[in-house]
Amino acid sequence: MSPGQAIVLVTPVFLALMALEWAVDRARGRHSIALGDAIDSLNLGMLSQTSAVFTALLRVGLYTLAWQHLALWRHDAFWTTWYGWLLALLLYDFCYYWLHRMGHEVAVLWAAHAVHHQSQRYNLSTALRQTSSGALLGWLFYLPMALAGVPPLVFVVVGLVDLLYQFWVHTEQVGRLGWFDRWFCSPSNHRVHHAVNDDYLDRNYGGILIVWDRLFGTFREEDPRQPCVYGTRGLFNSWDPLWANAGVYASLARDSWRARAWGDKLRVWLKAPGWRPADVARNDPRPAFDLHAHRVLFAPPLTPALRVFAGVQFALLLGGVALFLWQADRLPAGPAALWFATLLVGQWALAAALQRRIAMGLALMLQAGALATATGALGLAHWHWLFKPAALVFAIVTVAASPYGTRAACRSDLKTPARHLLLAALAASLAGDVLLMLPDLFLPGLAAFLLAHLCYLRLFGSGLPWRTARGALAAVGCVALAVYALLLLGGLPAALRLPVAAYVLAIALMAARALARWRQPRAPEGSGAVALSAVLFVLSDTLLATHRFVQPLPWAQVWVLGSYFAAQALIVHGMLRGWRARSQALTD
Repeated sequence: MSPGQAIVLVTPVFLALMALEWAVDRARGRHSIALGDAIDSLNLGMLSQTSAVFTALLRVGLYTLAWQHLALWRHDAFWTTWYGWLLALLLYDFCYYWLHRMGHEVAVLWAAHAVHHQSQRYNLSTALRQTSSGALLGWLFYLPMALAGVPPLVFVVVGLVDLLYQFWVHTEQVGRLGWFDRWFCSPSNHRVHHAVNDDYLDRNYGGILIVWDRLFGTFREEDPRQPCVYGTRGLFNSWDPLWANAGVYASLARDSWRARAWGDKLRVWLKAPGWRPADVARNDPRPAFDLHAHRVLFAPPLTPALRVFAGVQFALLLGGVALFLWQADRLPAGPAALWFATLLVGQWALAAALQRRIAMGLALMLQAGALATATGALGLAHWHWLFKPAALVFAIVTVAASPYGTRAACRSDLKTPARHLLLAALAASLAGDVLLMLPDLFLPGLAAFLLAHLCYLRLFGSGLPWRTARGALAAVGCVALAVYALLLLGGLPAALRLPVAAYVLAIALMAARALARWRQPRAPEGSGAVALSAVLFVLSDTLLATHRFVQPLPWAQVWVLGSYFAAQALIVHGMLRGWRARSQALTD
């Protein structure tokens, strides 16, 4: 049984204990568990497990390699006795202490570990909030076990035991436990570890045993007179699972780039978290830590509809992750990566909808588009037939249901037909998607997409003189001519040359309009997303034409459909953002 399968089996226990914790929390009138925060933490936990399918090579593979070639004492029979297992668990917990401690004392290691600390709440869901990048360097700390000859199987099992033990200590519902607190990591001890209070910061690193902290001077007892304030000292204030994992790395990279001295460029990564070169700190100062500001919880409001949406979405994603983890060991690398990416899109879309960065319908569109891409690339025809049109249906419903662009106060400025043009473009795209899935209907499908791009051309060019698009038109025109020349040289059939030329011209004009709109001195809100969508449309159609008429491309469906659905989503999102901003400006 793989570690991922073991996690799948214990997940119902996790959920049952979280439900019990929620009931106790409510009964005590604390209301310290919030739906959005809990889903955010669980989202990061799922991402950690799905990404571990690929990073296991670093953690287990390199450990196995070291054990095979560097072990000082090979005696597998010893390690499989009860006392051998116990010693291996003790060794693992000792190594974990130093990994955990260095994760708070070395910036590049903190970049991976910070994910676990970003929540301002402390409950059992926080325990599952794990990093997806910890394996990049974390494996180094367990090499002493390989040198001691601990077999890889024993290493993996005791690692799983150590990890599972730490689940129950992430709660505020269990108080002090007397003698247990003196020897073991307990809820009280670990609350201190997650606190940002000055007296609690960077304390209590032990995974199972708190004895390590007592031995090495990092123990701090919880003081009831000083309640724990949770989170990180740089407030994260987001539920984005990708940025949660990448944000600290990006901050370190930015400081390293801006530092003038070469030594400082390296020290940014190796010194304690928060250290910055003097010149960087002077040119880009950050506010001082304020404990009172950290008491204000990040909690975007959730409507009843959004709560239901989040609950259903989470249940479906959890099922998808469980299925992926159960089958991952039997999947080839390509399909495994594709399903991982599909789940990741679903998780990101859910988080973005919870923060109201995108509409619920747009989240569904992204998820359907990802599923259409995966099922198309893997030859799952019946599912592809379901998800490909569903993506555009969700886009159409999202635009039709949007309240922006229809208010009487802004109709004259927004020109309501713009909404109709967007709906017409999406409807024509939907027709094109369906026609292209049918045999021998390439030309009708091409005509449908030609109509869609003409609608987009009119939509993006409203009130924009052509002279403002000359630079963009020249650049895009060169690309379009090069693509068309490639198709001709690749053997484009004579019967298709004129229709394809008309299509290439339309998409080039559309892209030029979108780019010119973005380059305006006072560009509308969301115009950057629309400009990017135009570039992705050009890319998608270029890949499709190359694959069909010039040279078959590996995993063509992934690149063609992935860029196509991203383009459609960006157009919808960008236009809705612009309408919303304009509507708010006119009503202020």
